Amino acid sequence: MNLFLKEMKRNSVSLISWLIVIIVLISITMAVYPTFMANQSKIMALMTIVPKGALQFKGISNFTDLLSPVGFYAANNVIYMMVLGSIYSIILASNIILSEEYNKTAEYLLTWPVSRNEIFINKTAVILLNILLLNLTACAAGLIWLELVKTGPLNFVAFMILSLYTLLLNFFFGAAGLLISTLIKKAKPITTFSVGLVLILYFIETISKITDGISGIGYLSPFRYARIDAVSPDYGLDTLNLLYFIGLSLLFGVLAWSIYKRKDIFL
Repeated sequence: MNLFLKEMKRNSVSLISWLIVIIVLISITMAVYPTFMANQSKIMALMTIVPKGALQFKGISNFTDLLSPVGFYAANNVIYMMVLGSIYSIILASNIILSEEYNKTAEYLLTWPVSRNEIFINKTAVILLNILLLNLTACAAGLIWLELVKTGPLNFVAFMILSLYTLLLNFFFGAAGLLISTLIKKAKPITTFSVGLVLILYFIETISKITDGISGIGYLSPFRYARIDAVSPDYGLDTLNLLYFIGLSLLFGVLAWSIYKRKDIFL
């Protein structure tokens, strides 16, 4: 418990900073929705000149999708949470174990009466809890704003499914970051690499939706499996997508745990 609380305190400033950024972005975007609805005819006329592919990567299959509060939220804020939330998740996970080595505190930690299993479990618990807190806060902020700007019934189920996909995507990158950190031989911060990985995978998904000829490469990106077409009539939880996120996240976590138990830790 002491190790868990120590890690939570160490990462609390970062979590609070990201929470503030996410809430501000959600608030700024959703505050525009009433103005958007008031000028929808003019805005929709302007949007007809935007290439359809440029909208599809944001989950917009039809311009009218934006008229729904949930559709407007999905097209804007979920991109923030999926990209920024994934960046936060992978940075947190990829550095939480390596930090003991490059901060020269590994020797002190290993003098504690705790096993490597306990160290790994506690640090993994911190990752999961921080990602969960980030997503719950974003979900609450989004729901509050949707209630404030809605002009009719709110599709609460679609919103919660959207939020669950975002959470699973963030967990996926958290597990990936944890695995990457155990594979690194020389202890050093890998923040740049982690951020680059998320952006590259998001870029792959974006390009695959804009360019029909290479649409197949989108399946290489985990962003493809997080559905954001919340206003689609068949929108829901896809079993294969759930298996993809849960299965790979567990696999990455187990591999990271197995490697960490045998890894040489530089003191």
